[in-house]
Amino acid sequence: MSELKTKILELLKEDARRSAELIATMLDAEASAVTQAIAELEQEHVIVKYAAVVNPSKIDEEKVTALIEVQITPERGRGFEGIAERIYQYPEVQSVYLMSGAYDLLVEVQGKTLNEVASFVSSKLSTIDAVLSTKTFFILKKYKQDGIIFEEREDDQRLLVSP
Repeated sequence: MSELKTKILELLKEDARRSAELIATMLDAEASAVTQAIAELEQEHVIVKYAAVVNPSKIDEEKVTALIEVQITPERGRGFEGIAERIYQYPEVQSVYLMSGAYDLLVEVQGKTLNEVASFVSSKLSTIDAVLSTKTFFILKKYKQDGIIFEEREDDQRLLVSP
């Protein structure tokens, strides 16, 4: 990948609303070259989506998010791919990661209630033949996501006292 494309990706990861003209100015490049590079990145599926990072504590929508560690038996000839594909097809599933360590997959699930997520685990995820075990962790609060800190910090206004 060219150096220009790499720099464009970094700038878009920081703020996807940046225009090609602004990126060109920031990189001291031609706007047409930046526009073409972005189009190529989209066509090659390097850039798959532009999305907003939303602070969940600032909206009224109540959702429960869980991270589920899943141990599985790999399929002959396909390994983990087929099982991961089967799991990520469920609409409740937000992300699926192949992991190293004590478990094989990390699955992020969202639901409206704890019971909805628990029902997904017990009736859909655990019933897949290759699934050996699951361990569910509910997210209580998000402090930082995708490099964005959600909490507004107040500076310490106390006076410094020295001994």
